[in-house]
Amino acid sequence: MGFPLTPLKRLVYRAYERQLIKEIREAEVPGHVGFIMDGNRRHAQARGELPWEGHRHGSETVEALVEWGREIGVKTLTMYAFSTENFQRAEEEVDGLMALFAARLSHLAEDARILDNRVRVRVLGRTEMLPAYVQQAVERIESTTKDFDGSKLNFCIAYGGRQEILDAFQAIIDKVERGELAREAVDERVLGEHLYTAGDDPDLIIRTGGESRLSNFLLYQAAYSELFFTDVHFPSFRKVDFLRILRSYQQRKRRFGK
Repeated sequence: MGFPLTPLKRLVYRAYERQLIKEIREAEVPGHVGFIMDGNRRHAQARGELPWEGHRHGSETVEALVEWGREIGVKTLTMYAFSTENFQRAEEEVDGLMALFAARLSHLAEDARILDNRVRVRVLGRTEMLPAYVQQAVERIESTTKDFDGSKLNFCIAYGGRQEILDAFQAIIDKVERGELAREAVDERVLGEHLYTAGDDPDLIIRTGGESRLSNFLLYQAAYSELFFTDVHFPSFRKVDFLRILRSYQQRKRRFGK
């Protein structure tokens, strides 16, 4: 997370947050928000810390975001945590991230906020590429929450948007070859249903960290998503930043009549 606020600034921000929440609740809230969580390593570097510390701070922001989203009425959060290309990073950093994923997913399987609010947690991606102990943590959280009907929390780990589309096409081809699906029945709806998100496209995608690209995230699903880019490093992303973006999203919707 970011540096601590003074008591006065904390009071000011809380008052501002309450006002933003009031305004946001009077309009349409995005049902599905995707996050490209960029800037963890630069956050750590700026604080004189090792890269994995930045990722740990970022994981704390994820937990806060789940609460912020639930409070405002967002039904689905999809967090881009680790791409297939990220396996090319330094071994020490990758190992640290894998341990962090396993620990956080195991924690969520026992977290009262997840269980009491019936949040369904899924990991999207080629999870067979993950170490066995991480796969076990994935299986545990998914099995624990598979019947939950509250909000949804997706983590994209070992994920790539192009790979997701390829996997969807392969699944469709297999069904056509087995006679389970007619070739002429394959359309946009069928393709969408075979993606990891199963037809649940994001209304809004937010990228932190200062870059302005999708970086292979939800490429098919993002066709009509509103995109917001911010220079704030993900661990420093605040509730007020989230609320401001939601308000701007609503203003865009009203401006363009969507």
